[in-house]
Amino acid sequence: MTRAAVLAGLGGCLPPRLVTNEELAARLDSSDEWVRSRTGIRQRYMAEAGVLTSDLAVGAGSRALKSSGDPHVDALVVATTTPDRPCPATAPTVASKLGLGHAAAWDVSAVCTGFLYALASGAGLIAAGGAERVLVIGAETFSRILNPADRSTSVIFGDGAGAVVLRAGDPDEVGALGPFDLGSDGEGVELITVPAGGPPPDGMDQGPAPEDYYFTMQGKKVFWLAVQRMGQSAQTVLDRTGWRVEDVDHLVAHQANHRITRRLADEIGLPRERAVSNIAEVGNTAAASIPLALAHAHAAGALTPGDRVLLTAFGGGLTWGATTLTWPAVERS
Repeated sequence: MTRAAVLAGLGGCLPPRLVTNEELAARLDSSDEWVRSRTGIRQRYMAEAGVLTSDLAVGAGSRALKSSGDPHVDALVVATTTPDRPCPATAPTVASKLGLGHAAAWDVSAVCTGFLYALASGAGLIAAGGAERVLVIGAETFSRILNPADRSTSVIFGDGAGAVVLRAGDPDEVGALGPFDLGSDGEGVELITVPAGGPPPDGMDQGPAPEDYYFTMQGKKVFWLAVQRMGQSAQTVLDRTGWRVEDVDHLVAHQANHRITRRLADEIGLPRERAVSNIAEVGNTAAASIPLALAHAHAAGALTPGDRVLLTAFGGGLTWGATTLTWPAVERS
């Protein structure tokens, strides 16, 4: 009998410190108008010293488990670019803090596409019979890897976490995830990257420059690649699901930039007003962006059971992906 992963719980978590455009503009050659016009962002949240990615993941995960009505899962997948440590993975720490016992726990690293890769991992585990319930979390403290002097990146990103609980179910029931499309292109590794990191290369006379430990992005090239790859991936899963573009009630794309989201909607032929957006309130939260957008839209009552939802993302690697989902009745956490 075919098994499918069904969305059964949802939760989000933001650190308490709110950072406005005006606060950043005070130390950068920028302004609130400049940031809003180019990104659509007016504020973001940043973790204070001592707040770890695992802490935000626990906040989102606990809310998702409460929303699902059952605190037990067989596995946990954490998507993050900013783990607590390079080694070991952050997921076992999160599992321990959540009281998940000896559940399987591992990290996925695909930058802004990380949540979709993690979602596919959890769905695949359920489909293969390896788990009945899986908690999937996207969590980031991206502010820790930003160059505070770089206007092009420091105004874009924020910290946060979002999570969903998946349970085994029937492919035809409301809440079941549809087919996935995932891709990568390592030729674009330098477009979205932290140049330094890990053990030093053999034969190096000196270490990397201090700025090489910060996140960098070639924005103009990324813009068009993101639109192209997400558009292609979205169309692929629509075809596999048997949906027409006009059947889609909500597009939930990675919240990278409001211009990218609007251009993507145009690219696939979907009215812009069907694109869910929370980037103005939280900024780009990388792997946390899609589940946070879902959590905020659900809390606002914008998602109705039976709505057809298209998820898609693009991130460093380069990586991209998409899937479909018919929205279920989910308790608000």
